[in-house]
Amino acid sequence: MARTRAGGTGGAGRAAGVKRARRPEVRLPALEPFDGGGLEPDGDYDGVEFGGTDLAGQDGGGARFMDCALTGCALDETRLDHARLLDTVLTGIRGVGTRLAEATLRDVELVDARLGGTQLHGAVLERVVVRGGKIDYLNLRQARLRDVVFESCVLVEPDFGGARLERVEFVDCALRSADLTGVTLTDVDLRGATELTLAAGVDRLAGAVISAGQLFDLAPVLAARLGIRVEGMES
Repeated sequence: MARTRAGGTGGAGRAAGVKRARRPEVRLPALEPFDGGGLEPDGDYDGVEFGGTDLAGQDGGGARFMDCALTGCALDETRLDHARLLDTVLTGIRGVGTRLAEATLRDVELVDARLGGTQLHGAVLERVVVRGGKIDYLNLRQARLRDVVFESCVLVEPDFGGARLERVEFVDCALRSADLTGVTLTDVDLRGATELTLAAGVDRLAGAVISAGQLFDLAPVLAARLGIRVEGMES
C-alpha cells in the first residue's frame, strides 16, 4: 500500500508537456419538469429537469439524457446501463448501487454527489468534471476516461483496473486505496491529490505526473517493487 502526501493544488507549476484536461462547457436551455412517471428503458429525455425525483430501483437502461438537469435525485439501485448522458448536470444526487455499466458520459458535470458502489465498468467518460461530494467503491474497471477532472471530492477505494485514462486531473481531491491494476495512463496529473493511497498498481504509474513529495513517499514501495533493499550503513 502506498500513501502520498498532499501534492499542491495542481494548477500552478504544471510540468512542461503535460496536457490539461478539457473541461465541459454545459449551457442548459430552458428545461421542462419531469412528468413524474417512471424511467423507461431506451427512453429519450431532452431538456428535462429532474428535481428531487426518486428514481430508486427504476430501469432506464439504454436511455438518452440530453441537456438535462438531475438535482437532489435518489438513484439507489437505478439501472442506467448503456445510457447516454450528454450536456447534462447532476447536482446533489445520492444512491447506492447505481448501475451505469458501459454508459457514455460526455460534457457532464457531477456536483456534490453522495454515491456508493456505483458501477461504471466499461463506461466512456469524456469532458467530465466530478466536483465535491464523496463516492465510495467506484467501479471504473475497463472504462475509458478522457478529459476528466476530479476536483475537491473524496474517492474511497476506486477501482480503475484495466481502465485507460488520458488527460485526467486530480485537483484538491482525496484518492484513497485506489486500485490501478492494469491501467494505462497518459497525461494523468496526480500532483493535486491532497491524499493518495494506492492499494495496487504502483507499477502502472508510467504516464502520470506526481510531485517531488509524492515521489518521496512512494520511494519505499517503488523500491520494494523493483527488488531494491534499502538499509542504513553500519558504523
